[in-house]
Amino acid sequence: MSQPHPLDLLDPTFKANPFPTYAALREREPVARLELPDGQPIWLVTRYDDVLLALKDQRLAKDRFSMLTPEQLAAMPPIPEELKPFTRNMLDLDDPDHARLRGLVHKGFTPQRIAELRTIITTLVDELLDAITAAGSVDLIDALAFPLPATIIARLLGIPEADLPRFRAWSNAMVAVTSSEEYAAVIPVMQAFMQFVRELIAARRAEPRDDLITALVEAEEQGQRLSEDEVLAMIVLLLIAGHETTVNLIGNGVATLLQHPEQLDLLQRQPELLPSAIEEILRYAPPVEMATERFAREPLTIAGVRIPAGEQVLAVLAAANRDHTQFADPERFDITRSPNRHLTFGQGIHFCLGAPLARMEGQIALARLLERLPNLRLAVDPADLRWKPNLILRGLEALPVIC
Repeated sequence: MSQPHPLDLLDPTFKANPFPTYAALREREPVARLELPDGQPIWLVTRYDDVLLALKDQRLAKDRFSMLTPEQLAAMPPIPEELKPFTRNMLDLDDPDHARLRGLVHKGFTPQRIAELRTIITTLVDELLDAITAAGSVDLIDALAFPLPATIIARLLGIPEADLPRFRAWSNAMVAVTSSEEYAAVIPVMQAFMQFVRELIAARRAEPRDDLITALVEAEEQGQRLSEDEVLAMIVLLLIAGHETTVNLIGNGVATLLQHPEQLDLLQRQPELLPSAIEEILRYAPPVEMATERFAREPLTIAGVRIPAGEQVLAVLAAANRDHTQFADPERFDITRSPNRHLTFGQGIHFCLGAPLARMEGQIALARLLERLPNLRLAVDPADLRWKPNLILRGLEALPVIC
């Protein structure tokens, strides 16, 4: 076994610009062994073809508990009681459980349901922009990138908008956890979040409404209802995944455009390029840096490297999206790029369920922002922008702008 690569995936300097490191890994060590701060070994896969394979490879399981040996299970750190329901979330399960859960929740994300949200999203964006215009200078994450997707997913689920500030604090604390040692500090937050969701579930059981929480509570597929833990895990997953990635898409997108004025000018002159611009933002500054964890069901070889059974594999989407074998001049931000087969939303059975909604929210937000605030500019030097210390996601803590 080779020595682990010394790369620190959570180092702020690396997080600010991981792409040169990923380019070096693609060239010299396309399947690299690292250790997380808690000593857990992981394997980074960085070439496009290998990432694509990893996203679809049935030898890589999402549910670690289904394929670890008794010895490996015994060696794992204990799961805090507050986290146990989350092990039943759709992202961490394989078929047939994954297919059953996805089939149930998919009913809330049909093309018709998403299309019905267009007017609501546009109205909300304009309300948020009214406040931004009046303020003159704002943190665009606080003022637009967070409240837009958080409000929309809350409306889909049936969560009162008055609870959004509490929900944001809970979500920020949970996604900031980067090691098993940090779980202890966040347990009170998770207890509060879990109690909040359990109360919502109980309320919908007592008084059903026309919302996604009621649909999940009442859902039945092939004679099977969701368990209490499955309903809880699904709501938490939809709340966090349903807004965090779109927050990053909008924040990363605006920051990237403001740092590429020639592309910003082109988009303002040719707004019909907006769909293409969103796809290039997703490729060049992806809101998700790595696909969520997969575990080797058996010893397997990727790019000539042998990975032991049970070990964790991370497919690095941000690295694959800049692979020169797939993208001409991949380090160039080009809103006219075509084709653009980025992997930001994943591939295979775990392809992002909310991709159409994220694309629509991103397009509407950017379209209205550029139309109403044509002179928008950064209020700080780009080098001073701070990135969240998260292994999977890549997003800004704040985006100060002047209108």
